[in-house]
Amino acid sequence: MSLFNVMNISGTGMEAENLRLNTTASNIANANTVSSSENDTYRARYPVFSAALQQATQEQSKGVGVEVKGVVESNTPLNVEYAPNNPMADAEGYIYKPNVNVVEEMANMLSASKAYETNVQVADTTKKLFRRVLQLGKGQ
Repeated sequence: MSLFNVMNISGTGMEAENLRLNTTASNIANANTVSSSENDTYRARYPVFSAALQQATQEQSKGVGVEVKGVVESNTPLNVEYAPNNPMADAEGYIYKPNVNVVEEMANMLSASKAYETNVQVADTTKKLFRRVLQLGKGQ
């Protein structure tokens, strides 16, 4: 596998973790919203990733990157609360809150942040290897 493939793989990993961080931030930002109907209530969103195999050529072996397949909504039940005095309550006195677990989202954010950081380190190390290879060509 060439060093160029390593940079591409690291780049796709950073893109995927960036999307994961953004969806997690969106989930946390909407965790305390309230709605008067089940259909209008925010639902937690999560990105779906898969390994993306690149076409093998005669000069290079296969490289695996990360492909974003999409973003799905959680099917966890919404939080329904009886609050007849709330102005957002429906006709029966219920309000609907998102199915976002802030503790899980914070753990997800830490995990995504560390994975992003790891991909940055891989790219940085690859860049250093490029420099060393160029120095070898100069005879130093």
